[in-house]
Amino acid sequence: MTTLAVYDIGNQKVSDIELDDRIFDAKINPTVFHDVVRMDLASQRKGTASTKNRALVRGGGAKPWRQKGTGRARAGTRRSPLWRGGGTIFGPMPKDYSISLPKKVKRAALRAALSLKRVEGKLILLKDFPLEGFKTRQVLEVLKRFQIEDALIVIDARHLYLERSARNIPGIEVLRHEGLNVYDILNHEHLILLHPTVEKIEGALAS
Repeated sequence: MTTLAVYDIGNQKVSDIELDDRIFDAKINPTVFHDVVRMDLASQRKGTASTKNRALVRGGGAKPWRQKGTGRARAGTRRSPLWRGGGTIFGPMPKDYSISLPKKVKRAALRAALSLKRVEGKLILLKDFPLEGFKTRQVLEVLKRFQIEDALIVIDARHLYLERSARNIPGIEVLRHEGLNVYDILNHEHLILLHPTVEKIEGALAS
């Protein structure tokens, strides 16, 4: 079992906690990181770009003019891509860019991301993060004590004061434990976990 110190918001050690090695000392595999981050980014693509092909353009039911005898080129429909206002050839259509991965791969990547932050010394455990109101300045003071400018803060339950106080601080993101993902962990320099969050993360990833 790996032991890590737990601090209060004054950067004073208050206790130690034993971490599950299956989660915080897992094998770090960059290939799995690539696959899962690619999946996360692909799922964010809306895929709503759309144009009308000749089947979707309005009109064109009747032949514009007779086939022969006019001296003009043959034309069968006003929806032809060659005509102004006609359909688009091979234009973008709505598409689903999402990628699916096995649940075991996603869990392995999340365990590896948590282990990476611990190995790098960028994992910080806080006993709690008490706030008496919407105090952005107080959040900045706490982060300054730890010399942190870029961090993902993971909370165990709804923490309205912290979530709203930190949302306008550049480089700081507050996330509830059920939404923890590989992309956000790797996208921030530090990972801050509240003490009650550790047990919930271990319970979700131990299997």
